Amino acid sequence: MNRLVIVADNSFAAQSIRLALRQTAGFQVVGFIDGASEISPRVSELQADLVIVDETQDPQLALSRLRELGTLLPNAKRVYLTIRMGDEVLSEAFEAGADAIISKAVHPVSLATLLREISRDNVVHRPRVAPKAAVTDCPLTDRELEILRLVSQGYTNGRIARELWVTEQTVKFHLSNTYRKLGVANRTEASRYAHMNALVSAA
Repeated sequence: MNRLVIVADNSFAAQSIRLALRQTAGFQVVGFIDGASEISPRVSELQADLVIVDETQDPQLALSRLRELGTLLPNAKRVYLTIRMGDEVLSEAFEAGADAIISKAVHPVSLATLLREISRDNVVHRPRVAPKAAVTDCPLTDRELEILRLVSQGYTNGRIARELWVTEQTVKFHLSNTYRKLGVANRTEASRYAHMNALVSAA
């Protein structure tokens, strides 16, 4: 039996979660915590296995509750329930200590199933973040980076030469050095490298 604590800033949200779990065996709601206020250290006495943190009217409060729970209930799985599923929201929630995030758009019947799988460590989710290369780790010179960014935008050597007020031979020279340093064979592979390592948008 999973012992569940609900953190929400209103009783309606808590009751909705209770109703969603009512017809599913395996869960016992052992506490309700007002998400608008700091969590009392006494919450540790509830010995919860799972904590659902409902995104409050002020999302920053919900994130604060997640952080507090990491200290007060370190062994409990912390699940963040939110209507906003953008990458920034996901990143903030995971950084605040969420073990999993569930959209409020999920069907109520599915909530218990998701919670059960989360409690069994069968659900692991982290936001997809494109790898970024630190500028100091990039082997290219400023001019080589400049040309690489133009190449990744589909510019021809001639257009690059005109844009930078240099000869095409100079562009070819820098590209040759770029291919060698990045270990790629052509402009297509170089462009892919630039996108994968966030060099296109780098300052």
